[in-house]
Amino acid sequence: MVQNNNFTLINPQTGNLAFKIYHLEKDNPFDHIQRLNYYSLIWIQKGNGTLKADFSEYDFKENMLLSFSPYQPFMLCAKANISGVVIHFHPDFFCIHKHHKEVACHGVLFNNIYDPPMVQVEDKATASFEMIIKQFKVEMRKSALAQYELLISYLKIFLITASRLKTEQQAEAQKVTIDNEEPFILQNLKNYIEKHYKKKHSASEYANMLAITPKALTRLTKAHLNKTLTDLISERIIIEAKRELYLTNKTIKEIAYELGYNDEYYFSRFFKKNVDVSPQLYRETVGFDRASNS
Repeated sequence: MVQNNNFTLINPQTGNLAFKIYHLEKDNPFDHIQRLNYYSLIWIQKGNGTLKADFSEYDFKENMLLSFSPYQPFMLCAKANISGVVIHFHPDFFCIHKHHKEVACHGVLFNNIYDPPMVQVEDKATASFEMIIKQFKVEMRKSALAQYELLISYLKIFLITASRLKTEQQAEAQKVTIDNEEPFILQNLKNYIEKHYKKKHSASEYANMLAITPKALTRLTKAHLNKTLTDLISERIIIEAKRELYLTNKTIKEIAYELGYNDEYYFSRFFKKNVDVSPQLYRETVGFDRASNS
């Protein structure tokens, strides 16, 4: 369906939005907290302001690409009119978790708890993005054979280009801080969280491993990652819970137990507090609970 520069595909089986691309022109539809049940890419071409995402705030400016996972809370507080391009796609259309080896954007563009959900779009990438966006529109106007497959191919190219760009920028940023001892502690913290998040849920446990007080460690995470230690641990658990709800038919009780929660209801409350919907509703509106049948 094409209407007023708004290109939308609806999944005929579920009635859910499958894929959508449209232009932002002055209006800011993201001026209040969003918790969308699909992935979102927002390419800010003009304008600037503050992005609130999860537990943090970041400054955004023109030529930045912002990326959000399903139900990730975010809002844009623009200081002036913003314009750009928005791409939404549902996991039923293309699931990052299922195709992470092909596009390598899981943990880079999406579900990255250590870096801001944004990347600076440089000139070379601008030309690539504009070309892909043009192809999206051409393809959505004609509804021809294998339309979904072709759109997914273009989406993959877009995601790979953005992921490469962000990876390069992360490497440059790391070089700047390589002589600083504090990021070394944070690198160890990242490794410990990855290794132990299923069993160790408290800030004090990680502080003990690093021989630093929880207060001092939280000061470091706040200064360098713009998040508290508790936020980081919670986000990592939630990402894994979402992945399990996406990709498996495990019961919520089984998922809770694997993530270190003996009480399914305590886990469900924790999930709802962070995601704003229950694990069951998340699975029904986003998840690949039904993937085994598709």
